[in-house]
Amino acid sequence: MVCKQISNRKAMAATASGADGLMIEVHNDPKNALCDGAQSLTPAEFDDVAKSVEKIREVTAL
Repeated sequence: MVCKQISNRKAMAATASGADGLMIEVHNDPKNALCDGAQSLTPAEFDDVAKSVEKIREVTAL
């Protein structure tokens, strides 16, 4: 869970800093992923991050 929280915060910080893209791992069942499950988001979690990133982009758009 901690890794996911850090990943989400980094995604939002990178967006606010002007990043043009993000690499985010998504898996339907992270607990049973063969690798990187601890850092993978579920589709629902990714949707939340994407919505937050979009809000940040709207505020920081030049």
